[in-house]
Amino acid sequence: MIAVKHRHLPLLFTSCWLAACQPAAEPDRSQTSAPQAAAGAAQQLADLATVQVQNPSSFARPDQLISLAVSDLGLKERPAASSLWFGGTELPTQWLDTDLDGQADQLLVLSQLAAAEHQQWQLKPQSSGLTPTSRVQAEISIKEGGQWQGKVYKGGQFVNVQQVTPPAHYTDHSEYIRYEGPGIESDKVGYRIYLDWRNGFDIFGNSTGQPVLHQVGLDGYSSYHEMQPWGMDLLKVGKSLGAGGFGYWDGKQALGVAKVSGHTATVLDNGPLLARQRIQYHNWQIAGKTLNVSSQLSMTAGSRLLRNQLSLSEPLDNLVIGLVKLPDTKVLTGTLESSGHQYTYLATYGAQSLNKDKLGMALLFKQGQLEQLTADEHSHLAVMKLIAGKQLDYYLLAAWQGEPSGIQTEQQFVDYLQQQVEILTRPPRIQLENPATTAAVQQPLTAERALFWAKAMADAEMQRQVPDYVWGGWDHERQRPTTFEYTTGLLLQAIDDLNQLQPDPAYQQAVLNTASSFVAKDGTIHSYQLEKFNIDSLNTGNLLLRVWQRTGEERYKKALALLREQVRQHPRTENGAFWHKKIYPYQVWLDGVYMGMPFLTRYSSAFEQGASYKEAVHEFEVVAEKLRSPDTGLYFHGWDESKQQRWANKDTGVSPEYWSRGMGWLAMALVDVLEEIPTEHTQLRAPLIAQSQQLAAALQHYADPERHVWYQIPDKAGATGNYLESSASSMFVYFYAKALNLGIIDPAYRSFTEQSYQGLLNEFVLLDAKGQAHLTSMVQVAGLSAGRDGSYDYYMNEPVMRNDAKGMGPFIMASVQMAKLLGQPK
Repeated sequence: MIAVKHRHLPLLFTSCWLAACQPAAEPDRSQTSAPQAAAGAAQQLADLATVQVQNPSSFARPDQLISLAVSDLGLKERPAASSLWFGGTELPTQWLDTDLDGQADQLLVLSQLAAAEHQQWQLKPQSSGLTPTSRVQAEISIKEGGQWQGKVYKGGQFVNVQQVTPPAHYTDHSEYIRYEGPGIESDKVGYRIYLDWRNGFDIFGNSTGQPVLHQVGLDGYSSYHEMQPWGMDLLKVGKSLGAGGFGYWDGKQALGVAKVSGHTATVLDNGPLLARQRIQYHNWQIAGKTLNVSSQLSMTAGSRLLRNQLSLSEPLDNLVIGLVKLPDTKVLTGTLESSGHQYTYLATYGAQSLNKDKLGMALLFKQGQLEQLTADEHSHLAVMKLIAGKQLDYYLLAAWQGEPSGIQTEQQFVDYLQQQVEILTRPPRIQLENPATTAAVQQPLTAERALFWAKAMADAEMQRQVPDYVWGGWDHERQRPTTFEYTTGLLLQAIDDLNQLQPDPAYQQAVLNTASSFVAKDGTIHSYQLEKFNIDSLNTGNLLLRVWQRTGEERYKKALALLREQVRQHPRTENGAFWHKKIYPYQVWLDGVYMGMPFLTRYSSAFEQGASYKEAVHEFEVVAEKLRSPDTGLYFHGWDESKQQRWANKDTGVSPEYWSRGMGWLAMALVDVLEEIPTEHTQLRAPLIAQSQQLAAALQHYADPERHVWYQIPDKAGATGNYLESSASSMFVYFYAKALNLGIIDPAYRSFTEQSYQGLLNEFVLLDAKGQAHLTSMVQVAGLSAGRDGSYDYYMNEPVMRNDAKGMGPFIMASVQMAKLLGQPK
């Protein structure tokens, strides 16, 4: 039995605000006796939850808002009394109902993080003694008590309302809505959105450091165009999109959201830490379509950023966002050579305020969603790609010289933008101690318990994702239609592994449904294209092979032959290793060894009497020769035979870092191929056994000595931003457990393997308030290509997810192998 130490779990939903999260800080853990551990657990249960927070940047993050899901805290609803503490200080919080069902589902926390700082918070079951100062405001103010005279509202008084739908005759300068639209602000800056044909976004400069919208425009429409005690209107929007508005790009100009049947604006939340409002545009007529648009706008305390989450009722190409084009300004752009998940910006800076002082404006968006940068007569523009053609999430900001301690120079503005890009790209690392999960993972580690966790994860995925993996479904991880790719086969193979050990008709049917949906009667595979020569595509062939062996259906045999033909034609390096993809010429990645070699080996067993075993083994030999470091025994992520890639070492051709999941793919491939090649093929197996033994020793050396799991970059445990990563750790446990089961490595590794599996449970498993299992802290993806330079920062900037198939599949597989191992006598 493995003793469970003081445990902390990764948590989703942390960010600048309400964005995807990343893994978290690593707490200190000391060995304790069983009585001490029990006493410690009892003490922890006095708290509702414990949260570890790490700033993953080398600069401070003041006013960093973090969102914790109520369910992840182990709570079914907001407690009647609770407060969050960092040491002896209570933290400002705000409960939020994001789905508007009347129940709080997020707890917002305002934190002050020094550079690379780690903090530990306790959520306590006691009433809060803190009333946070409201530092944000959302406002809709209309006139009541007067009357319409034509298109102008005469008389009456301004009254704040929760919602407004202006009458059909409402237009600009109607004197009905104070400052002509909804307003939203932080204590840094305010924005107004014209609720008429202009749809421009305007800026209210704030010279006080406190919310000011309630002071703006009380006497009509003229005073805020001149300097006031609170600040002033900063921008002449005109016919432009203003400070980050949106519209449609017709190839020549940006067309605003003008032709609509009406608008509805609603205040959803009004502080103290986050303000949120929604504007609905009814029946927008554009590009031959009529559609509805929902724009959800939010701001947080201490931030200049306004987040705009757009949702369209039907797909629309060429949606555009923009900044007003003004004289005496400089256009600035962030890097456009980065991972598609990394944020970048389009910005302007100069004496462009109505007060003729310095003003910076920017749009911040994910690089992968940018179609092109362009401009028309009135605006600088970014044409965007929407998720499923219907969703876009971006930010806009304004930084005015007249703010208290405001940005004064172009260089300061650029430095500020670079920090905002990193904050959005690299949210804080969060870990959580959830009492219900702690109790579950403290159960003695047995074969039955390993199967329990395999089934818990598989059953959760059967609800969350598996039904949508069929052809014509939706890939929730990558926000795109499902295709015949490696993640599909990976998760379904894991579920099939579990089914073989603990049969379940639902698992069997899910495997069959997915395979049969992709393979047509004539053996063609939906969405598969041989001529792309993508080695990733071969992995799901393992699933088709399993289905063919059970059903005998000819269509699967034909589909398998098609994949085998890809292997036959696949381009290779001069020494015979497979290119990763046709679009990545001369490149060999660790990932590709797992994607291709187990399939080739298994296909050869089924149809070729093992004729291709040697070809598969050769791939491992090339990888060991080119990618293994003689100093560490670890493997670099990729090798470029041509040595022309920007990431490639000019002498060796290898990429600059060791990536744990890349080595995880290699490790799994080793044991899967060794399982397939019969033991009588001694010479063929010998180099793979030696490679497995060498890798086992190297990986053990780089496992965290207390947690027994591995970091995203395994040899840089103390580097800023690095984190314990669940997909690679699961792959390594699978490798060790299966190698032990096959008799490939020394039995002395068994104790370490059990510790590492317990480490997976301690670090990465989460049971929410409904009892559903999650696997947290896994990097979504990483590669080597234009914008993906293989640097340490690159790997830190890729999104970190939960329940991604690339981690969930290996975790289930590892649990199955552990059940087999634990069922054997020591």
